Amino acid sequence: MRSAALALADQEADQDAWAGRKQIADVGGLDLAYVEVAGSEPPLVLVHGFTDTSRSFSLLAPHLSGRRLIMPDLRGHGASQAGEGYRIADFAGDVAGLIERLRLGRPVVVGHSLGAMVAIALAARHPERIGGLVVLAGTLKPDFAPDHPLMAGVAALRDPISPSDPFYGWWHACGAGVPQAFLAGLAADASAMPTPRWRAILEEIRRTDLTAKARAVRAKTLIIAGAGDSLFGGAHQQALAQALAGSRLVRAEHCGHNPHWEEPAFVADAIARTFQNAQA
Repeated sequence: MRSAALALADQEADQDAWAGRKQIADVGGLDLAYVEVAGSEPPLVLVHGFTDTSRSFSLLAPHLSGRRLIMPDLRGHGASQAGEGYRIADFAGDVAGLIERLRLGRPVVVGHSLGAMVAIALAARHPERIGGLVVLAGTLKPDFAPDHPLMAGVAALRDPISPSDPFYGWWHACGAGVPQAFLAGLAADASAMPTPRWRAILEEIRRTDLTAKARAVRAKTLIIAGAGDSLFGGAHQQALAQALAGSRLVRAEHCGHNPHWEEPAFVADAIARTFQNAQA
């Protein structure tokens, strides 16, 4: 049996190497970074949340072994160029362009948080490019009041952001079993973003309402919710289930806002069971 020390060393090495795995694609004149894992078709395109990068799926990817995975950095995040706008439609257009650029056919698109909003917008606008949809800890309409912890926390950040800023203790809150090397990598990635960009993207998220777009989605849809999600709780998940016709809602009972970090095997199994017969 491998020792805990060796397992920890492997986790740290995997996180240190993540940035070096990125490739660049020109999508509409914008350089988008992505990590690809070879495997069977149809691919899964995994879209991360606000301030995260493709690293967000580095714990989930090993549980999806055998499937081709495409994990982009959204514009303005990680190694991708910033572009000129941060609307949900801008992010969705980039992902649609990446699907076309890489000739992915009709992939299953998995989106977490902001990425879930992007995936819904993508499925509504480009149904011909989507073979399935996974909405992970998502929402149709955030209800962030000015004194919400996220709004207040982001307003208090100052450049240069320290990866050890106490804000990350709340923002990246999750179970004790999530590797510290992974969380440190996420904090370093997020801290590389200037605070005006944080605030610009958050403002676009705050004022978005995807209700009408969700009602137009016809792709097979899986909704995965953390039962303890303090950001987008039960009311948000029920609204998603009602708007996304024919969707299936599953709950990760011991997770918060980041089930793919806390219980990646559960999330991977739910995806595999729902889309095991998906065709490109």
